[in-house]
Amino acid sequence: MLMDRRGLFGALAALTFGLSIASAAQADTLIAGAYPANPPWENKTETGDFEGFEVDLVKEIGKRIGADIEFQDLGFQALFAATSSGRADLAISSISITNDRLQNQSFTQGYYDSDIALIASSETNMKTLDDMKGKVIGAISASVGEAWIKANTDKYGIKEFRGYNTQQDLLLDVQSGRLEGAVGDIAGFQFAFTKMKGMKVVEAIPTGDKFAIMMKKGSPLLEKVNAAIDDIKKDGTMAGLHKKWLGADAAPESSINTILPIPQAQ
Repeated sequence: MLMDRRGLFGALAALTFGLSIASAAQADTLIAGAYPANPPWENKTETGDFEGFEVDLVKEIGKRIGADIEFQDLGFQALFAATSSGRADLAISSISITNDRLQNQSFTQGYYDSDIALIASSETNMKTLDDMKGKVIGAISASVGEAWIKANTDKYGIKEFRGYNTQQDLLLDVQSGRLEGAVGDIAGFQFAFTKMKGMKVVEAIPTGDKFAIMMKKGSPLLEKVNAAIDDIKKDGTMAGLHKKWLGADAAPESSINTILPIPQAQ
């Protein structure tokens, strides 16, 4: 009788083990598109692994919703086509929520208040935004920086806009003086300045924008991912990511610490 029980327990254990393997094999894998030259938000290490604030955030979301995350290396502009077509389930890369984007994409709640800035070589004679008159100013193509420049070209008398596919190329042209100034995410610029010298912030530009995770319009994953962000904010994990990657505590009233509604197109 004892042997029978052992045999039964062994069979049950084998069945349980088999079911757990099958369950693991069936775990959802979400494709996260990312532009990996965008520290401290996304970057690739020498071994090809993704790292950064938003990389850690998406990994944490995956844990909480029971999904594996596979990162896909994409250019910034390609992120929008990837989510629209369904090639990527979600996209990260300091993507600001805008009403124009909400017409064609879905976004989670914002989790970072994203001001932009005008930067230039340390040798620049520019001291304010007004000094852009007659100058060539660049930004990452399809970014909020590009949109701001185009909306303010006449106001500030900007001579020409120059678009770039990578942050690295943009910064190298600013550093060398081949480009007279650039507009983009202030946190990303300041992080880059710790490694690339000879540049400075000329003036910060408050926008009221927020970074969020972008998905296909009407994605069935939106509510689930957004709920995970709720929890990540509630338990202080989001604040911990801010401290880890930006080197300072986030303001209590900032989007890092405040649960927000899912944005809707107007």
